[in-house]
Amino acid sequence: MRRVDRVVMPAGALRESTLPNSPGDVRRRCGLLEQWLNRRHAKAERRWAQAVAACHTIDDLRVVMQRRVPPVVADYFLGGASDEQTLSDNVEAFKRARFNPSYGVKLGDVDMSTTVLGHKISIPVLAAPVGSLRTLWPRGEAVAAAAAGKVGTICTLSTLTGTPLEEVKAATTEPCWFQLYLVGGKEVATKAIRRAKDAGYSALVLTIDTPVAGLRLRDLRNGSQELIGGTLADKLRHAPRMSRHLSWLLSFYADGGLMQFPNIQLPGGKPMPYADVGQQLQQSAVTWEDIGWIKEAWNGPLIIKGIHNAQDAQRAAEHGAKAIIISNHGGRQLDRVLPTLTILQAIVAELKDAGVEIFMDGGIRSGADVVIAVATGAKAVLVGRAYAYGLGAGGEAGVSRAFLILKNGIEHTLRQLGCNAITKLNGSYLAPYPFK
Repeated sequence: MRRVDRVVMPAGALRESTLPNSPGDVRRRCGLLEQWLNRRHAKAERRWAQAVAACHTIDDLRVVMQRRVPPVVADYFLGGASDEQTLSDNVEAFKRARFNPSYGVKLGDVDMSTTVLGHKISIPVLAAPVGSLRTLWPRGEAVAAAAAGKVGTICTLSTLTGTPLEEVKAATTEPCWFQLYLVGGKEVATKAIRRAKDAGYSALVLTIDTPVAGLRLRDLRNGSQELIGGTLADKLRHAPRMSRHLSWLLSFYADGGLMQFPNIQLPGGKPMPYADVGQQLQQSAVTWEDIGWIKEAWNGPLIIKGIHNAQDAQRAAEHGAKAIIISNHGGRQLDRVLPTLTILQAIVAELKDAGVEIFMDGGIRSGADVVIAVATGAKAVLVGRAYAYGLGAGGEAGVSRAFLILKNGIEHTLRQLGCNAITKLNGSYLAPYPFK
């Protein structure tokens, strides 16, 4: 959380600084306001922690988030592209899957751990890169990383976030991965890569499915652009509905208000201001030709995210990727593409001898979904909305709750299937679909 530095004044200065509107008076008032905002946030943190403790599903966390967070902010994390058909299909694909359990099996402990790129994690669930988490909760990215670390899993930090990457890495005892956009061009991206390397990030995640930003109609309709870049009059028109979420609003200002992108250092060293990055993405779209200089700058494990078909999966392997993430950006880029579970089914067979680890994201809302993905052939999954809902609902307590819901669901499903280890899952635990 950003804090105003306290000013130590020499003897006699206090009397001079009490003149109306003097620098000392302004500092004192700012300090008092900061203290009041921090107290209000701490009180709200306790209140919302109680609310998330009563949540039993990821959807429960979504409901609490929508109580706390104004719609103009919540829509960014709820919505998808265009008609949101792919957003829906990602979820529906898991709902159509069916299990094939084996009963009469005596189980002791159930081992939910696995390894990703040689690192052991407690559950096959990683925190996906999600942009603008700081709009949900003060220091949101660091808070999420801390919660993921306590669970024993990896947090992936998006380039487009509001907390410095060094602070996020320091918040967790587990590895962090850094997700890269080429926003700002090659020089700016190279600087971010070096910062991430110096901070101890263990893998670089290169997102390739953003030649332009998705057509997100919710954001066009809800006035978010006016709030970000409009005039004061534009912003004031939104004041009534923002004030209905006073708890969020006070915490937002306790954290310093509208965030910047500190991990994108523009020429001159200034962070990129918070704005619509669609034009920036279009000007700096990733191509396969970029992978050479990115690998050289990173000099470590490279993961390519945004794989939609077997051809691109093979191409990623040929370019030296250690892992791929099958992803349609949570349905937020091109609408009406196939759901990621369907793509996973097609890619697993094609890549079985390529020596590349396969991860996926999109549509995962329960521990049963995680089991389905792993049984289909994913080494692990990444979740974005699941923990973002938790963060928006109750900060670290909410993120921890989200991971606990998934973990409990994984164990319950494995026990029902008669399988005592996540690494023993395979297609035999799934029934064919469509079923009769």
